[in-house]
Amino acid sequence: MPEHTAASRLRLSGLCFLLQILTILLFAVFVRYSPESSLGLCSQQLNCSWRNQDSGFQHPRFRDVHLQSLLGFGLLVAFLGRHGPGSVAISILVVAFAIQWAILIQGFLYFFLNGKIYVGAQSMVSADFCTAAILIAAGALVGRVNPVQMLLLTLLGVTLFTLNEYILLSLMGVRDSGGSLTVHTFGAYFGLMVSRILHEPHMEKRKEQQDTGHQPDFFAVVGTIFLWIFWPSFTSATTTRDTAEPWAVLNTYFSLAASTLATFVLWPVLHAEGTLRMVQLQDATLASVAVMGMAGDMLVTPFGALIAGFLAGLIPPLGFRFLTPVLRSRLKIQDTCGVQNVHGLTGILGSLLGTLLAALATADAYGVRHAPNRGHRAVLKMKGLRSPPDTRDLENTVLWEVKLGVCC
Repeated sequence: MPEHTAASRLRLSGLCFLLQILTILLFAVFVRYSPESSLGLCSQQLNCSWRNQDSGFQHPRFRDVHLQSLLGFGLLVAFLGRHGPGSVAISILVVAFAIQWAILIQGFLYFFLNGKIYVGAQSMVSADFCTAAILIAAGALVGRVNPVQMLLLTLLGVTLFTLNEYILLSLMGVRDSGGSLTVHTFGAYFGLMVSRILHEPHMEKRKEQQDTGHQPDFFAVVGTIFLWIFWPSFTSATTTRDTAEPWAVLNTYFSLAASTLATFVLWPVLHAEGTLRMVQLQDATLASVAVMGMAGDMLVTPFGALIAGFLAGLIPPLGFRFLTPVLRSRLKIQDTCGVQNVHGLTGILGSLLGTLLAALATADAYGVRHAPNRGHRAVLKMKGLRSPPDTRDLENTVLWEVKLGVCC
């Protein structure tokens, strides 16, 4: 047993070393800061008159989204008594590597110009979105994978996330600014797929501890508070027009409130103990924002956000009561943190809601705020260039204008 533990530590140490050396070399060859991050480059080569006002718009959002990924998601797995502290450490490890790998993989697809990947605040936000999807997937695997396996899954997950995002946002033109489909749904079902692959038929059934004392509940409290503070920035971080930002922020808050009340409505009815714990409120918080990912900047009335949040809040209690036992017994899928109920189903609901709103959209309700983006993509298509993701291309506008010959 000591030899096995020593070998595991050496494997983790060696893998971390190799992955970090690899990313350092790739960054040295390909990655450069984008022009809006450099005063000298911007002033000499590009017309960046929009940059000053955009910097204040981007960097606070990057900070909020990064804190959301690191603290919000990182603390959410600590409610499991046996695996909590170690899972938080693994979450931070995943964040540290996933951001670097996402910058590279997304950069080659979206931000690659003249042989270099240009990074800035918005590309970091995109990397944080990718990291959030991997952390969601990890929620289905807590306590069943070691750090080495989690790093390898991160390597694969970031690549698949980027390909999935590219197909949906760039090729199909889907608008998903808050990640209902690309972040929540992908993360949940990627984690469930890996969970099914890792299923061991002869393993004795294990039930996670529910009464885990005050320390795990404390972590759930802190994680939920961070979600309430930073989720609105997460859902509005990639909106392309300033007019959409207030809608996304306010709709997220309304959805959070309605989802919380929905949990208090349904959980005492379905469970004999009748008393909610912070874990259930945490699930309601996650569900409410998963449903707002695609529709957050499309809903133009508050009551729509309240309805969506209330419906999302009903899903986790029903899922844990009826669906999770079926996944475990029939499909042989162990979902440790319930990502199917919290992220998967609510992400699908948010995607359906966004699709419905897009189908019913009228010029009177939305005006022409999306027209410039469509025109920009049309020019790119005529020039034969690959367009960045629909909601993540703000920082590279100048780079694409240089390529198109309309800037300088």
